[in-house]
Parts: sequence; C-alpha cells; structure tokens
Amino acid sequence: MNHAIIMMIDTHIHADARSSEDFDEMFISGIDKAITCSFYPYDLINEIVLLNHWERILNYDTQRAKKYGLELKVALGIHPSNIIKNYEGILNNLYEYISEDKIVAIGEIGLDSLTSEEIAIFKKQLVIADETKTKVIIHTPRNNKLNVLKKIKSIVLETMNPKLAVIDHINSAVIGEIIDDNFTMGLTVQPEKMEVDEAISILEMYGFENFLLNSDISNMPSDPLSVPKTIRTLEKQGIKREKIAKISFKNAEKFFKI
Repeated sequence: MNHAIIMMIDTHIHADARSSEDFDEMFISGIDKAITCSFYPYDLINEIVLLNHWERILNYDTQRAKKYGLELKVALGIHPSNIIKNYEGILNNLYEYISEDKIVAIGEIGLDSLTSEEIAIFKKQLVIADETKTKVIIHTPRNNKLNVLKKIKSIVLETMNPKLAVIDHINSAVIGEIIDDNFTMGLTVQPEKMEVDEAISILEMYGFENFLLNSDISNMPSDPLSVPKTIRTLEKQGIKREKIAKISFKNAEKFFKI
C-alpha cells in the first residue's frame, strides 16, 4: 500500500458554528481545505442579520481557520430555513461576491417544506448561478427527502445547467432519483445522516466520478473528522489510490476550481 499522505477537501461545513480546536483537528488529520456554507440556525429578525452572517463567514471565520492551517473557501446563499421577506437586496450582494471572486459557490440553498416562498427564493438563486456560471450547493432535507428531491430536480433542470449543481446529503434511499442526470452528488458522513459504511457502499456501487465528500459540521451533532475517517477506511480496504484521490480532493478541485 502507498502510504504517502493524500490531500483532503471537506466540501460542506459550517465554520461559524465550530471551534478553533475543530479546525486544528481537521488540519492535523489531513484536511487541507474546506468549503464553508451559509446557514443561520436561528430566526432572522431582518435581512441585515443574514448579511452580517455572510460578512462574518467571509472576513472572520476564514481567518480563524487559517491560523490553524485550514484553508476555507466560501459559499453564500439563502438557506430554506432562512426565508426572509426583503431578500432582493441580499441577492444583489451575491452578484458582487461573485464578480470579486469572494465565493466559490452559491450555497447552501435548496428546499425543505416546499412552500411558495422557499421555491421562489430557490429559483432566484439558481437564475443567478446560471447567469454567472457559478456553482451551487443544494441542500436536501432529512424529512420527506425523496419528494423534495424530485421537486429540486425538476426546478434545477428547467432553470439552469445541471452541471453547475451539487445536490447534497444524498443517501442510498434516494440516489436512484438523480443518478442518471448530470448532477454532482454530495455524500454527507454525519451522525443521524450517513455512516462511513453507507458512503463507501454508494461509491462502490456507482463509482467515484460524480461524488463529493463532506461532514456538514454545524451546530447539530457532527464529526469534524468524518472525511478522513472515510478516506482512511477506503485505504484500509485496498481501494485503488486513483479512485480514493477523486473523492478525497480531485473531484472537488475540478468542480469548484479550487
């Protein structure tokens, strides 16, 4: 077995909800880069709170992680749990962030309850992504996942180039709905979402080409080391290094151009 250190990218975290000690452990365990997404876990009083959240991620959390060796890339967008009335001005900020190369994706966005407000804001952000050729990180919920995924798929295919989208938190129960489309798919190894064994089973069944790997660490129960645990398990199982490299970092580098 080749024991040379393999690079790792965690493609979906929420750095604002994690400690500096987590960043230190992630880097020491082999994670070189991570993509931190916007998600505000409380009720939003107004759009200014969300904008402050975005600015904190861009200007504060990236620097916190950097002190511990972890390079943070940023994705910003309106999560379906963060629906606000006056969102048009906030979305205008996305154009600015994109034009200044401050973000690598719009995210995380998506649908939870299939309300008209969720769908409208989701579509607006997909239009921005398609106009600017920006990648999008799309959330799928824990509950009613298949039905929501079907709606997400339908909206994305009628609104934008699907090659710009990663549909995240995919599991073995719903993967059949999108495996034949042009989507990149995110595997989230996290307590209550997916164990290492399920992620590896999906990769063995469907191949390593169209998948990204992440921990989705947040304010919820999370494991900041789930990505290296998955990669090391693949190595222990004797999976070819070229395949492991794809899910470890190469797919992410290519998709997000990082």
